[in-house]
Amino acid sequence: MQIFYTVRPGDTLYQIAKRWELPVESVIAANNLEAPYTIYVGQQLSVPPGVDVIRVRPGDTVFEIAQFFGVPQSVIIEANQLFPPFIIQSGQLLKVPPGNPYYVVQPGDTLFQIASRYNVITNEQSKPELIREVNNLPSNTIFPGMRLLIPYALPGGRGLIAYVSSVGGIYDLSLYNPTNGDNRKITNGLGESFSIPFWSPDSNKIAFVGKSEILYVLHLMEGTITRIDQFSEGLGIYISWSQDSQQIAYTKQNDIILYNLNTHQVKKINQPGSTDVQWFPSGAELLFQAPDASGISQLYRIRTDGTNKKQITRNDGGLLNNVRLSPDGSYALYTTPGASISIIFTLEISTGRTFEVRGGPLAKNYFPVWSPNSSTIAYSATAFEDVGYFSLIRITERTGENDLTKAISNCFATPATWSPEGRKIAYLSGCYNQGMASEMWLIDLTHPVPVRLLEGSFITSLQWSPMPIPPRKKTYTSLVYKVQFQYPAHWEKVTNERFEGPDGFFQVSAISSEETINEVCHNEAFHQLLPYGSEPRIHKVQIQQQEACIIFPSDDQPSEMREQSALIVKYPKLIQIEGITYNYFILWVDQDHMNKISSTIIFL
Repeated sequence: MQIFYTVRPGDTLYQIAKRWELPVESVIAANNLEAPYTIYVGQQLSVPPGVDVIRVRPGDTVFEIAQFFGVPQSVIIEANQLFPPFIIQSGQLLKVPPGNPYYVVQPGDTLFQIASRYNVITNEQSKPELIREVNNLPSNTIFPGMRLLIPYALPGGRGLIAYVSSVGGIYDLSLYNPTNGDNRKITNGLGESFSIPFWSPDSNKIAFVGKSEILYVLHLMEGTITRIDQFSEGLGIYISWSQDSQQIAYTKQNDIILYNLNTHQVKKINQPGSTDVQWFPSGAELLFQAPDASGISQLYRIRTDGTNKKQITRNDGGLLNNVRLSPDGSYALYTTPGASISIIFTLEISTGRTFEVRGGPLAKNYFPVWSPNSSTIAYSATAFEDVGYFSLIRITERTGENDLTKAISNCFATPATWSPEGRKIAYLSGCYNQGMASEMWLIDLTHPVPVRLLEGSFITSLQWSPMPIPPRKKTYTSLVYKVQFQYPAHWEKVTNERFEGPDGFFQVSAISSEETINEVCHNEAFHQLLPYGSEPRIHKVQIQQQEACIIFPSDDQPSEMREQSALIVKYPKLIQIEGITYNYFILWVDQDHMNKISSTIIFL
């Protein structure tokens, strides 16, 4: 529930925000104040979570502390479970909430006005019914003097948040939907405290290292889990997805591993001491950390075939940790030298120029993560060690400029994650007495009001899906044509070989021919009935290491063909259908869906 501070004579917004170490704009947004942001004595202000702990000094009393912070003594007494005569000791850590957990109704108030004023809003719609529900009100009628609990509303937004949490010591992955609050567990006893969910770019799969240090890939649409590999230690393993969501890259025992989920083929590139391997957007190169000939940590790029390795840093200091390539591949960031001192640097890949991020006051900056558009970094900066540590949720530009605090977590450090459109950041809090996080929070950078999404069980990591809503797919399997692939779930079956929807279609068959792939593709593309128009384009490709071609239609293709394109692939092994031998598989599909479907083909 929200906490309310009552303005006293002489108070200013800056002073109120400073007492709990909050950004002033966060207090302004929490109350939807309008310029010039005038406040008045007796006004009730919703105060976001801040640094609400102090260390008692010699001579302090509960009364004096309550007077300084402008909150009732009862609030401090209840928050710290003090008993008469309410004696406090020098050096004691004392919790000082910024007021009462309720709003006192004023003359002229309505539930709708209160909901709008204090951001009980979902998708820009005021939700007064949430206030009714939490207060068990029989109607919308309220009276001056009533005490109302004011809840947080679902923030809305796109995408899903995958997170790892523990109930009774058993760790699992769950999915949270910030639009409707749907929260569901998606594994059963497979997680560990060190598990981190890594979404595929198409938001259809999640990779994570879990129970028994096994690397799993969870296929959300099919509801299946694949075991990929096993490590001697699961902590610190970073998983990177290729842009087509078909391959993952990671390091193990001095090797860079590239694993193809369609073909199950493994490629190893020997690079002793390598960590944090990641795909460049092109899919042709990798970024990674490894020691140079002198044993000093450097960043390198290398082609996926193991050639053309290039050093891109000139580091002469400590280990480069938490290396993260920006989504557009133009910058990388890292922290150095270690855990007790952790400074964030960014590197411009093309020039090798480095930039230092100012960071928090203790030089303890953790969990840096790029925004989807590669312009901004969010991270956690540990601060306020004299009161048991809190962390600042900060953002900065990629060259370290405009480094600003946006929210406060009561954890020593917290991972952060961006929403798909780069407008919101989710993070963890609820680390009471420096324990593990038990709450998930979200802040919208355009209206910086922290909103609690979840509370309860321990939460150790979280990551927002890259795409707004994972597209629903089904799997087509043909034992006749020995093939399997994915297609849009809303397409309906016409025959065993053909499925259609309002936005596209596919049809499968096979070709019996002793001709080469080039001849077969040419004959299909330039069939005498011109099914692909007069000037079709033939692109040579490979599907599961097999020779293949894609035929794209020209602009004069007949409209009744519905933009039909074709994929022809040489079978890995000849197949027999009703006594006839077939050499090639052919897939007809509308050209808008060709790449999406062809990239999922598996021969059985």
